[in-house]
Amino acid sequence: MTKTVLVVDDDPTQRRLIQAVLEREGFAVCHAENGDAAMAHLAAGAPADVILLDLVMPGLPGQEALKEMRARGYAQPVIVLTASGGVDTVVKAMQAGATDFFIKPASPERITVSIRNALSMGDLKGEVDRLNKRVSGRTTFSDLIGTSPAMTMVKRIGERAAKSAIPVLITGESGVGKELIARAVHGSSDRAGKPFVAVNCGAIPENLVESILFGHEKGSFTGASDKHSGKFKEADGGTLFLDEVGELPLDVQVKLLRALQEGEIDPIGSKRSVKVDVRIVSATNRDLSAAVAQGLFREDLYYRLNVFPVEAPSLRERREDIPALVEAFVRRFNIEEGKRVVGASPETLQILCAFDWPGNVRQLENAVYRAIVLADAPYLQPYDFPAISGVVAPPLEPSPIEPLPVMIQAAAVHAETGALGEAPVRILDGHGHLRTLEEIERDLIQHAIEVYAGHMSEVARRLGIGRSTLYRKVREQGIDVDVKEAS
Repeated sequence: MTKTVLVVDDDPTQRRLIQAVLEREGFAVCHAENGDAAMAHLAAGAPADVILLDLVMPGLPGQEALKEMRARGYAQPVIVLTASGGVDTVVKAMQAGATDFFIKPASPERITVSIRNALSMGDLKGEVDRLNKRVSGRTTFSDLIGTSPAMTMVKRIGERAAKSAIPVLITGESGVGKELIARAVHGSSDRAGKPFVAVNCGAIPENLVESILFGHEKGSFTGASDKHSGKFKEADGGTLFLDEVGELPLDVQVKLLRALQEGEIDPIGSKRSVKVDVRIVSATNRDLSAAVAQGLFREDLYYRLNVFPVEAPSLRERREDIPALVEAFVRRFNIEEGKRVVGASPETLQILCAFDWPGNVRQLENAVYRAIVLADAPYLQPYDFPAISGVVAPPLEPSPIEPLPVMIQAAAVHAETGALGEAPVRILDGHGHLRTLEEIERDLIQHAIEVYAGHMSEVARRLGIGRSTLYRKVREQGIDVDVKEAS
């Protein structure tokens, strides 16, 4: 998704120049003429991924606006603009929470690099926060991505379930994110911060299921060389997530039912039961009611687990969440792979939203991962998802540009004959060697001043530099300018 930059500056010309630079780089731009307008923009919930903040403005100045933003909890990276680079001014801005600063007028490259760095730092901080929440067992439903009606219903139901110790059964197709919902139930409950233990019941060998879940004593069976506490004991005080619970063998289902009813487990080889305080959240992609009818799942255990059912929607039922999911995956994989992909192009998002995604969110995640690794453009294109779009990346064609020596010779010929018309600036000297960049730049500036009759604002605009930069180069290179015409 396109990143939005909020430009806060009382100079409309400066705002327009920055807007032109940023829009050329693919950013969306919003304006605010002072600190008060910027605060109103943020308070209204309008988009602002990065803020460019001028320090000297009428009304609420930049320093005070920055302090107010941080006091109100706005965490967007702020880059301050200043006409003077005083150390005290910069230090105060950085202490107030600024990410970067630059002195006006700044080059387009400086502005773009600063914004991209600020976005990268923000993404990195967000990823660190996400991982910290996951590790500490504090993921909540606000961390789940999606605002579609189906996902909103899941969040609302899940938050209600989290307030009690009621067993929760999460159903849905493979890859819809059932474990994330389970983690949110745990992180939104009074057990947040305590152990969250996930077990994939379908991935455990049948002869080891009982030992892994309930533990065993040393020497209780062949190969039991040490005592093992089991997953129930590991989750004591927290939440045990039983993924693919429908794959449990019938004999283990009996022991699981007793553990749920009595709050105690019987490790293999132990002479006495062990009390545990565990909340059970289970998940399955199977129809457990059909498994009960077929005798593959105990009916009493089914009713015990299915006290509070939560159905996770498939991705095709929440297509409007795909852009937000893609943005989150791009942000994460940029950090993991050291890439700087901005997002997906509108055409790409349209294709991704139209696809049915039989593998759901997991398939989308893997597709974006592959695209990020192979991407060589700022935005993901349809050909970065060939299995979905059917579009193959265009072959690399040899460059039509002539070899450098030939190109230089041709330019020299054209320059000598005047074939370049509007900009007769010589590239080679009289001996056929390249002139220095300073000499070529001086001739180009001199020519531009002559063409535009000394109107320096127009000269600066055509050369793509600021007026102060132009005047500095004129002074440094001793170019003659009619002051009356340039004013």
